[in-house]
Amino acid sequence: MPSLRSFAATDRFITEIADPATLRPGYVLIGDEIFLYDRCRRAVLSTLIPPDTRDFSLHDIDLAETSIFEALDRAQTPSLMAPFQVLFLRNLKTLYGRGSKKEEFAAIDTYFRSPNPQALILFVADHLRIPTDLRKMDYQDKERFERIRETLGDWCGIIELARVDESDAIKWVTTTAESRNIRFDPDAARELVDSLGADMMLISSEFEKLLLYVSAPAPAAPNNAVILSGAHSAQPKDPEESNSATALPSFQPPVSTEAPQTPPLARNRVTLGDVETMVLAAKQRSLYELTDAISAKDRPRALLLLHGLLNASDGGEDAAIGHLYMLARTFRQMLIISEKNVRDPRAIWQVLWQGFRMPPFAAEDLIKQARRYKSRRELTRAIRLVARADLELRSSPANKLLVLERLILDLSTEPKPTLYKPSHQFAMEL
Repeated sequence: MPSLRSFAATDRFITEIADPATLRPGYVLIGDEIFLYDRCRRAVLSTLIPPDTRDFSLHDIDLAETSIFEALDRAQTPSLMAPFQVLFLRNLKTLYGRGSKKEEFAAIDTYFRSPNPQALILFVADHLRIPTDLRKMDYQDKERFERIRETLGDWCGIIELARVDESDAIKWVTTTAESRNIRFDPDAARELVDSLGADMMLISSEFEKLLLYVSAPAPAAPNNAVILSGAHSAQPKDPEESNSATALPSFQPPVSTEAPQTPPLARNRVTLGDVETMVLAAKQRSLYELTDAISAKDRPRALLLLHGLLNASDGGEDAAIGHLYMLARTFRQMLIISEKNVRDPRAIWQVLWQGFRMPPFAAEDLIKQARRYKSRRELTRAIRLVARADLELRSSPANKLLVLERLILDLSTEPKPTLYKPSHQFAMEL
């Protein structure tokens, strides 16, 4: 795999621990990129810890439950069961909480002045978020990062687990697939990375699923056209011959004259359609494109996107209720964004609760779509239209496609102003 800038820190770490001459007594894995952390951890286990001694040489310690004094004492004490020890110390933020922590850092300095050569300490600082561009790091995270560097940088190697750049993620997808003899189309790789917000943990999971999908052999078509030879002898010629106890059976087993069919080979190629079919976030992208056309009142594009969404669905029109659910959910999100007057994508996580948030790639687009609606009444009207279409679909209509097309046309049309007519009747919507 070619060297990628986003993987440079982990590549350097893997190279250092492989050579006893460059191995340092401690490292700080700083950042919340889980994919890169797992990459470092797997390298440590495969390089420094044999599988048969892993139970005695690997220690996962939570500093919120175990004091740093006890952890350092365990690292300083040689093990009788394993020649080398590795200690992962989590919750490093407890050392930088309230109080000066002078005794704790004094103990750390004392240990690293004379460390155990048969032990490796790995501090895990996953409470910091390091963006791809360090200039965009949050001010508070930057202060914490500098404090860790000042206190541990003299003794430990600092390994930055920053967010992976989108271009590097795309290259990782294509090159990793090529190493497994599978072609990953560039537009498919770009769609996979973009739809998952360059989250490498999600990308790697969906990547494995896609490779299994395209590398599995396709099911063989059933062969019903079987030509039988000797079929004329399957029925006895003489009725008396069949009643004779000594007559030999004249039935011959059917023999196929066609060559046996072998199952088709796997495609070993991932296309854009495969990503749109298998990855949920890519399906959601098509939905947000549909709501974008609806909010822009672009009726022709909205109808085209609707048909494309139905054609890409496994259930076709039968999945219409699921699409209506996502439409209603999206309009509810836009309603909250409009009511809270959200302008910055980072503020979305404050107004939308866990489980009701959109994918990261859609945050900015959804804010733009919500601002196209002039009032709360327009958004509530859209939600009512979706609810009415949902009721029609659950009533088993003759044509589900017509119901969906009418809904899209209604949503993409400017509401007509209604004159106020006084009435003595009141209705309450539930």
